Amino acid sequence: MGIKDQFQDKAQDLADRAGQAMGSKKDEARDRARQGQETGQDRDQDETRRAQQEEQDRFDQDYDV
Repeated sequence: MGIKDQFQDKAQDLADRAGQAMGSKKDEARDRARQGQETGQDRDQDETRRAQQEEQDRFDQDYDV
């Protein structure tokens, strides 16, 4: 095995490792994005419920008079 072959093997090994690292980072990013979307949806639902409750309270106050 010559020096050229050793460098090619090392380059291939590094390329493989980089590809694996990129794949795991993409997976992590996808998971974080999914969690962020779920959190945002929960927050939107909470805001909707709160707005509905406020509107219902105002309606009830108007008819209590």
